[in-house]
Amino acid sequence: MNKQVILPGLRWDTATAVYPMNDAKAPVPQGLLVPDATQKCDHVAVVFDKGQTPPEITIKQVSGTVHTVLADGIAVAVVARATGPAPSAEDVLLVERHV
Repeated sequence: MNKQVILPGLRWDTATAVYPMNDAKAPVPQGLLVPDATQKCDHVAVVFDKGQTPPEITIKQVSGTVHTVLADGIAVAVVARATGPAPSAEDVLLVERHV
């Protein structure tokens, strides 16, 4: 099971909003972006339904600094970074959706 770990410099409590999902009845897991104005970047969150087991998060390198975020093997986000470390599963916030 993925554990939320707050890394130095990565603070979810300073995120300014969560981009809304287009359809609350859409199948999950779903990836969404959480903008962080203090870090001038977006973070990845994965939404799953209440009562379900949180998805296992894995990261797959596509090429160079491009990585795919997978939730239970389903691609939910693609991350391309100009600088800095590659994303890790611990960087992804898990959000339980109440339907």
